[in-house]
Amino acid sequence: MNHILSLTNLARDGQLRSLSGPMLIIMILSMMVLPLPPFVLDVLFTFNIALAIIVLLVSLYSRDALEFAAFPTILLITTLLRLSLNVASTRVVLMHGHNGPDAAGKVIEAFGHFLVGGNYAVGLVVFTILVVINFVVITKGAGRIAEVSARFTLDAIPGKQMAIDADLNAGLIREDEARQRRERVSQEADFYGSMDGASKFVRGDAIAGILIMLITVIGGLIVGVLQHDMAFGDAAKNYTLLTIGDGLVAQIPALIISTAAGLVVSRVSTDEDLGQQVANQLFNRPQVLWLTTGILGALGLVPGMPHFVFLLLAGMIGILAYYLGDRVAVTDAQPEEPEIVTPETQDASWEDVVQVDMLGLEVGYRLIPMVDKLRQGDLLKRINSIRKKFAQEIGFLPPVVHIRDNLELAPNSYRITMKGSVIGQGEAYTGMHLAINPGQVTAALPGNATEDPAFGLPAVWIENGQRDLAQTSGYTVVDASTVVTTHLNHLMRMYASELLGREQLQKLLDHLERNIPKLTDDLIPKLLPLATVQKILQGLLEEGVNIRDMRTIIDTLAEHAGRTQEVNELLAWVRVALGRMIVEQCFPSGAEMQVMSLHPELESILLQVVQADPATSGGIEPGLADTLTRETSEAVNHLEQLELPTVLVVPDAMRLLLSRFLRRSLPQLKVLAHSEIPDTRKIKFISIIGGNKR
Repeated sequence: MNHILSLTNLARDGQLRSLSGPMLIIMILSMMVLPLPPFVLDVLFTFNIALAIIVLLVSLYSRDALEFAAFPTILLITTLLRLSLNVASTRVVLMHGHNGPDAAGKVIEAFGHFLVGGNYAVGLVVFTILVVINFVVITKGAGRIAEVSARFTLDAIPGKQMAIDADLNAGLIREDEARQRRERVSQEADFYGSMDGASKFVRGDAIAGILIMLITVIGGLIVGVLQHDMAFGDAAKNYTLLTIGDGLVAQIPALIISTAAGLVVSRVSTDEDLGQQVANQLFNRPQVLWLTTGILGALGLVPGMPHFVFLLLAGMIGILAYYLGDRVAVTDAQPEEPEIVTPETQDASWEDVVQVDMLGLEVGYRLIPMVDKLRQGDLLKRINSIRKKFAQEIGFLPPVVHIRDNLELAPNSYRITMKGSVIGQGEAYTGMHLAINPGQVTAALPGNATEDPAFGLPAVWIENGQRDLAQTSGYTVVDASTVVTTHLNHLMRMYASELLGREQLQKLLDHLERNIPKLTDDLIPKLLPLATVQKILQGLLEEGVNIRDMRTIIDTLAEHAGRTQEVNELLAWVRVALGRMIVEQCFPSGAEMQVMSLHPELESILLQVVQADPATSGGIEPGLADTLTRETSEAVNHLEQLELPTVLVVPDAMRLLLSRFLRRSLPQLKVLAHSEIPDTRKIKFISIIGGNKR
């Protein structure tokens, strides 16, 4: 009773169905070693025939190859079943074949006597013909179709995936539908690849059938003559007929399964099953049938031909052609209804509005292999890696980079877009390397001279064989995927403030809420609206300050938001709170801060400018602006020659003014306020701007 309840629970949980596969394989393998009585063999041979018919009918009624995606596995299981039955029946034939034609069961007896008339010579010929048909024609053709289909399917995967991405980016499909279509593309490649390999099982089964038949006949003659003292003729008749029946009862299901395999891989996917396809496409032209009727009728009138058969078939086809001709005539006589365009189809709708990609990468057709995993393309993996690294170092997860091919681009070109606008472009050559000149190379390299698209350094595209020579000569050598991802990473960091949209900020706050509950409850929206927090964070990102320390940022805003709502003032307080981290970014490991400063006279003039209009941080007079820009540029070059960070330290009141003004011409320059520098850091002023000395 307990066992019955256990089985009931298994069935209720769906576990019994999952156990059916392993149990079936174990039972099939057991038949190779366990003796089976003739009645059990009859049941199993009948089951094998029924299973082959079921597989054939399922393949006929499948509208698409993926509707029968389990076919390669079923092909292996049925092949293994036939081989196991061959082994089991061979054991019975050799042990009991001397007892008569029914020694191995009624099914083998029926195939050995009824189908070939009890003539073992005829049986040998029929068996050989069936094996030749299965091995040479059906299996070989199905295997070749599966091989070609797998190859073309694999080659078409990048184009199909980009088409799916294009539909997704255009808003024609949703993310879940795109995911299903990607899975279907992958399943198609897996299916045809599996069919290519599974067809080899059937071919091996045909060869094994011939060998098993020969071994069984020879073994039967030895057993009958030497062990049972049978006459050679009687032994040959008994054992050969049993062996032929055994071979036929196995090869006919094998032929059916092979036919099903050929039908599955050779059909073209439509909304119709195979029978509908054949009927609608083979018998839809009456003129073809009339011509066939005429040819058969002419052959039926030739002397010596079987007139009755030819004329009978010609008459039947003629009737079918007449019936189809009437149906086509009725269809043509019916007036076509004018196409009525309803106002709904003419009017525009909100579905026509397509949102632009936040981040996009368009590639020429020769760069498609870089995004194709089947061709060892690793660009997608690298882009995911830089997004992860960006999130870890900057403090928020950037938008997904949508990749698509663009036939309007040059074959080796790519371009990076943000919000529909191009922010970067370049060229990459798959199979080649970019040798970048950092300024200290010892030899020139032959190749296509160019510039590093990310930083504008002189570079040259070289062949793979020149990689070691380039590295020895002092070049920095990177592959094509690295060129694209480095360029993308550089632009993502440059435009980090614009990538922090409302959606990304809300997801960041939700993430903080899950990890640090109640952190933002007192700030948003009680003290500050979400838009103000976004502007403050964007202000930090514009000057290269990461926002990983959101706890400090939120705490500082909550402390000062009750006194002011002005973005610049709040931004200044946040920068002071993050001062240790800001300085650490420029001078890591507690190194001495060797920085630039303003001459006191210049500093006094700029303070007057700020005090004149504190709301807008003032405007610098053109002459003074030129002098400030020129001397700051000279000071920056001096620090870069010394391989030092380019940092300018100024009073708090003018930090924002100088940062915005100098950022246009000197984006690498960092402007820090005195209050942002921790008291524990040592400062050394090695360059004074406005004092005409350094």
